[in-house]
Amino acid sequence: MSERGTFGIDRWLAWRYLATRQREGFVSFIAIFSLIGVALGVATLIVVLSVMGGFREQLIGRIIGMNGHVVVTAREGMLEATPELLAKLRAAPEVRNVRLTLERQALVSANGQTRGALLRGVRLEDLLSRQIVTRNVVQGEIGAFDTRRGVVIGERLRQSLSIGAGDTITVTTHRLNESGSIAPRYSDYEVLASFLSRRYEFDSGLVFLPLQMLQDDMEYEHNKVSSIDIEIADQAAAPRVAQAIAKALGRDDLKVSHWLALNARFVGALQVERVMMFIILTLIVLVAAMNVVASFTMLVRVKRGNIAILRTMGAGPGTIVRAFFLAAAAVGLVGTAVGTGLGLLVCANMPSIGRLLSAMTSAGSGSAEVDFITSMPVRVQAVEVGTIVGVAILLSLVAAAYPAWRSTRIEPVEGLRHE
Repeated sequence: MSERGTFGIDRWLAWRYLATRQREGFVSFIAIFSLIGVALGVATLIVVLSVMGGFREQLIGRIIGMNGHVVVTAREGMLEATPELLAKLRAAPEVRNVRLTLERQALVSANGQTRGALLRGVRLEDLLSRQIVTRNVVQGEIGAFDTRRGVVIGERLRQSLSIGAGDTITVTTHRLNESGSIAPRYSDYEVLASFLSRRYEFDSGLVFLPLQMLQDDMEYEHNKVSSIDIEIADQAAAPRVAQAIAKALGRDDLKVSHWLALNARFVGALQVERVMMFIILTLIVLVAAMNVVASFTMLVRVKRGNIAILRTMGAGPGTIVRAFFLAAAAVGLVGTAVGTGLGLLVCANMPSIGRLLSAMTSAGSGSAEVDFITSMPVRVQAVEVGTIVGVAILLSLVAAAYPAWRSTRIEPVEGLRHE
């Protein structure tokens, strides 16, 4: 018999072993549920990891949105932003934007309420380039920023002070007198607009002021800043770009950091959680694969008479092995394909599912924090889906190998004796 004909027999036998018969109905029942288990495991992995990736992307996006991918600071004291320094930074590879920032802690007061806040002096063009602010304006307009003595504040801070756009706040900072004592400094500003970034520390305590205005109020020279924030094209390349910038500057008095190092604990915790979730959810696929082993091992025992007859008719051990291997592997492979399609379908409709869950649980209260959770952000990555599919296929093939090996252990005489 030709090799092509042998493979045809293998496939025919595999299909016969998968078909439901009265005697082997229980075995086929287990195989069906094994297929469902593999499909649900793969779908769960894709959905959970994609949702976690979406949350991670949003969280990191909000961190970077208020800061830079790369941050240049002085090792001691204030940073002097000279034209030569800014020109070198703009000329660095992959740099898209260079922003000047002056930060100071302060107290903000209005209507008898006082809150701690972080003053951040920025230029108008730098504020307008931060989409996390411009796209999330709740009250007022930021177009008047730097045209009059006004500020843009977080929405939670505005609510806690019971003020609105057009009202006045008092900012209290401190200064050193010639005698060395500390004296308070009071400044009044108009609230031009408020923003809602959906990150609590920004919304409840961040105040944007015109950079030159804050420098004048703090009695700083106009080239003195706290840091220079650099935006690059690819945030993942931040470590490499930071290293290149530090080498190009060649200054020991400056410190060049990137967002991964500045948020190492937070990013590391997200990564560990992601890996652990992958390992835990893979156990679902592993359990389903063990069911495949159990069901097809039982099928081998049920079919031992048929195997013995095939062997006496001249069928080689390889034919029997391939038949059982194809039958068992088909359950895992079909389950993987169904699970992948189901997982991607759920991810595509996740916003609608999030709104439905929000309505069912009465979670849609309008809170920014609640909206962030119920919006169900999803980020499907091809590499991640490919890894999940690869692991599921590997487990399925490994699970199919044992029943196929068991089929070769049946001797024709022993198989016919029990029939």
